Amino acid sequence: MLWNLQKARPLWMVNLQEQEEEQEEGTVKIGEPEQASSQLSNPALAHSLSVASCGRIFSCGAEDGKIRIFRVLGVTCEQELGFKGHTLGVSQVHFLPDSYLMLSGGNDGKVKLWDVSSKVERKQRNPVKFTYRKKPKTPTYPKPKEKENILETNEPPTCTDFLPKLTLEHGEKVNWLSYSKMKGSGKILVADQSNSISVYPLSGF
Repeated sequence: MLWNLQKARPLWMVNLQEQEEEQEEGTVKIGEPEQASSQLSNPALAHSLSVASCGRIFSCGAEDGKIRIFRVLGVTCEQELGFKGHTLGVSQVHFLPDSYLMLSGGNDGKVKLWDVSSKVERKQRNPVKFTYRKKPKTPTYPKPKEKENILETNEPPTCTDFLPKLTLEHGEKVNWLSYSKMKGSGKILVADQSNSISVYPLSGF
């Protein structure tokens, strides 16, 4: 959701789960069970958000292993990119300062570094729009089955050949990650279910 904090109400929203279900319904072949595709993938539950330093680009990591990149345009948002980032759920996403380099951590025990600059700096001709129409009396949490609340979506742009710049085998489920400079060199900080924080060097970026 994109919020107006002065009025404490959402200006825009997208339901990732409904979006994925619509895509799956469109790709199920004749003769195949409709539930087959949903049984093979985790639900698209949003786990982590990170806003780039520009304030207009943000990323979302979800339980289905995908990372989605959105652009804020006034009171609405457009999805710029979507790609499979991890084999299991994406627990953390984190933009590095003053860049479009982004860290991601997953339940698969991997930490990855992505460069989305070429994707977000290039203006798309037909960007995907997600429009949230609110009822006259807006509930705190809109019910997805009500006709008055409509999520209009086209198939979002996906990238199947988007590769990370760096992959670290942390080995444990990533609960939290961040970036910091220590003594002039970049470091990746990773926390898992243990009582210690792992520090990895990040150079050349």
